[in-house]
Amino acid sequence: MAHLLEMENLTKDFGGIRAVDSLTCCVDEGSITGIIGPNGAGKTTVFNLITGVYRPTTGAILLEGASIVGDRPDVIVGKGVTRTFQNIRLFNRQTCLENVMTPLLQRTPCSLFSALLRTPHARRVDRTVRAKAMSLLVAMGIESYADAKASTLPYGLQRKLEIARALAAEPKLLLLDEPAAGMNPEETRSLADLIARVHADFNVSILLIEHHMDLVMNICSPVIVMNFGALLAVGRPDEVRADERVIGAYLGRKKRDGNKAAAPEGAEGEDRHAGARR
Repeated sequence: MAHLLEMENLTKDFGGIRAVDSLTCCVDEGSITGIIGPNGAGKTTVFNLITGVYRPTTGAILLEGASIVGDRPDVIVGKGVTRTFQNIRLFNRQTCLENVMTPLLQRTPCSLFSALLRTPHARRVDRTVRAKAMSLLVAMGIESYADAKASTLPYGLQRKLEIARALAAEPKLLLLDEPAAGMNPEETRSLADLIARVHADFNVSILLIEHHMDLVMNICSPVIVMNFGALLAVGRPDEVRADERVIGAYLGRKKRDGNKAAAPEGAEGEDRHAGARR
């Protein structure tokens, strides 16, 4: 299987804090790859490096064999990488349909002159974009909320809307940052089914950060394990689950609840440094 994304000796320092430490791993084309690790392991920092929010201190990030280090976030989106966030970021005052239409309009050629004058071309573009946006809402099962403000949706549906908006850019690689955060077990199972359908129906590779072990172990292969910014282990779910290093660092700790393993003693809670080591 070909590598879609490769990270080679990837390192990110924030002053005296090393958030990512010589990380080498890859995402294969067509895979659902999971990243797990204690709070403070550097997982979200990796996403921020891939998407151009941060520039690596050292190391390489290759998309289909070509470097994307130094590219702006919008350029990386144009190359086929989109993401969701742990803290949902929607256009709350816009409707659900408008949220999904926004990235579609950015990808659709239509001059400001045509848009202002509502030329036949502009009207055709609008109809096409609306139809495409609605089809994405249908795929997420939230079409009945098309005209509702994004802020009025229940939490779980906001997650689905965020995924629909990310898919509007027609990505090759979709990054999902803790999509099950804040969900109950039933919502988490529903989300796992949705992610599997998105992977199949949209022919998109997925890189997923998650603390809900049932979700990761059921839909992800391989699973990448990080600890203190470095690669701890990588393999199939059964291999990772049986790895003594992983058990000691993460999986073997007493669980806070039925789904989420507690971080090791001394692990960071939220960002150590403006998003470092999450």
